[in-house]
Amino acid sequence: MAHVVEIELAGKILRLETGRVARQADGAVLASYGDIVVLATAVASQTAKPGVDFLPLTCDYQEKAYAAGKIPGGYFKREGRPSEREVLTSRLIDRPIRPLFSENYHFETQVIASVLSADQTGTSDVIGITAASAALSVSNIPFLGPVAGVKVGRVDGQFVINPDLATLEKSDLHLIVAGTADAVMMVEGGANEQPESVMLGAIEAAHAEIKRIVAKILELQAKVGKTKRTVPEEHIDEGLKKQVRDLVAKQIREAIFIPNKSARQEKLDAIKKEAVEKLKSDDPNRERHVKLIFHSLEYTEVRNMILEKGSRADGRGPADIRPITCEVGVLPRTHGSALFTRGETQSLAVVTLGTSDDEQRIDGLEGEYYRTFMLHYNFPPFSVGEARPLRSPGRREVGHGALAERALKPVLPDKEKFPYTLRLVSDILESNGSSSMATVCGGSLAMMDAGVPIRESVAGIAMGLIKEDERVTILSDILGLEDHLGDMDFKVTGTKNGVTALQMDIKIAGITAALMKDALEQARKGRLHILEAMAKALSTSRTNLSAYAPRIFTLKIKQDKIREIIGPGGKTIRGIIAECGVKINVEDTGIVSVAAVDEASAQKAIDRINSIIEEVEVGKIYMGTVRKIMDFGAFVEILPGTDGLVHISQLAHHRVQSVADEVQEGQQIMVKVMEVDRQGKIRLSRKEAMAPPQVGAAKESSGG
Repeated sequence: MAHVVEIELAGKILRLETGRVARQADGAVLASYGDIVVLATAVASQTAKPGVDFLPLTCDYQEKAYAAGKIPGGYFKREGRPSEREVLTSRLIDRPIRPLFSENYHFETQVIASVLSADQTGTSDVIGITAASAALSVSNIPFLGPVAGVKVGRVDGQFVINPDLATLEKSDLHLIVAGTADAVMMVEGGANEQPESVMLGAIEAAHAEIKRIVAKILELQAKVGKTKRTVPEEHIDEGLKKQVRDLVAKQIREAIFIPNKSARQEKLDAIKKEAVEKLKSDDPNRERHVKLIFHSLEYTEVRNMILEKGSRADGRGPADIRPITCEVGVLPRTHGSALFTRGETQSLAVVTLGTSDDEQRIDGLEGEYYRTFMLHYNFPPFSVGEARPLRSPGRREVGHGALAERALKPVLPDKEKFPYTLRLVSDILESNGSSSMATVCGGSLAMMDAGVPIRESVAGIAMGLIKEDERVTILSDILGLEDHLGDMDFKVTGTKNGVTALQMDIKIAGITAALMKDALEQARKGRLHILEAMAKALSTSRTNLSAYAPRIFTLKIKQDKIREIIGPGGKTIRGIIAECGVKINVEDTGIVSVAAVDEASAQKAIDRINSIIEEVEVGKIYMGTVRKIMDFGAFVEILPGTDGLVHISQLAHHRVQSVADEVQEGQQIMVKVMEVDRQGKIRLSRKEAMAPPQVGAAKESSGG
């Protein structure tokens, strides 16, 4: 039996339906919003995954090409590996859902959100979040939601819920917010240097709509009436807990004060190994129970140390930032480079400048577009002291790169001012928390080192949270340990003027607006501290590009001159490229970009282009080439591709009997432009360009 709920959201009807399709899944919801249709399904195994102490949850978002009336490109003509957008949206669905499962739930669970129909609004990602949550809610899977997702923009100072792509072009912020009825669970997005108060207002506006959607999901859940599965509680002997606590609690307390990450982890591993050896028995679960108790003690000790003493593993206070060092120009042959180190986190950021040929073409459901700025984040295993095979970038790398790219994009110059394609690569050389934020800082410095005229420096900081009932501590610049054992990972980037990007993930049931406000203010102070440290290395962009970077020059021409530069079949432009050794790109708007390895080659090409597009000037004398002889005169090319007529009466001061008596095809002659009529026809005179004849010569000529 089909069940449906509907709600008006930003002028459209959001419709959630279950019971008509995908009925063999544990839960399935067909969500429609305008012309967007997303099918979300949820399935969980019937038995717990043996030997795991984590949540085996997989969330996948997939876009069907037919949803936009397209046939996939490539040889096989079918959907292949996930696109970057699909990977990022899969993360958006996973992050607010994952905290809402019991820590004892170890059943393999898969959520799939499939876009079956797409319009040009670009809101299928947030519909995917809501649909996935609804599918879990109507299933028998013990999900502690529901959550819902909305998008928010701001135009002319007014917040807009679920703005379409055209509206987002005018918006000064773009946030995706997901949450429960009680609290916000996730925030992802960017802004054009907006103050913290505006960002907080956007989140609150989004949460107001989320509450309404969540109420509808609960209504749908009540209609279906499925009973949730019971999650079995794993019993651990209280006596064993006491034994482990007596054996290792003091040692853990001492070990977590070791400032060095590797040394600290080695000591903790040794303590755990010793406890396992001393307390092992014939019980096959005993070793696992000892490890679970150990991790619980580590979790408790770290959190109590922060909450009760305000002291962190590396000795810092809650708002303190780790020592920062910044170096620029560290690689001799790259176009721009920087090494940013904060504590035990280090990013090597390298910028490469390219031409329009290097732009990345994206063919998405909402249409085709080009990326002129790409940020690629790499996290090699040696950065955390591990030895494992190198693989293609995973979801984490794609997500961290997208966040850093979003953070830096608002300060980039316009293409007209700086017509380069930018690729920024961040290789993480060391990692102990907040490597994506180190990427933002290093990337900002690397672009300035490359001579990219960015508007402001950008810095990023990761905030954490330790919350036990009414006891709360907000942490600045969190360590990996604090990220792992804490309740929040809140990344904030921006300039001295305001925020450029946010990313927040919550491991508890959400945080209040008041807590978020405090975290944003503490992040602002930390960001200003980091920007000050960065300015000591490089405060403004260099005025000169690297000697190894291409030189790109632009000029604006009239659109009706484009065909003259291109020439028949592209002959003219190919000739300029071959002659000058340059790359030339001509846009439909009349913007011409010339790229070369040196200024001399570029200038030569520009001179050739200028000669082609030069406008004929009445009264000016030109050296032209006779192209064709007729009985009534000669056609003379005075500019490349521009001919004018010299009438037989204008060939000489004397009477001319035959045009061929005066000029030959291919001959160069001086001519003066007498007139350009409305049809663009040019009247030339050789006679007017010549010096007047001497009187004697004139008599002799007329007498002959």
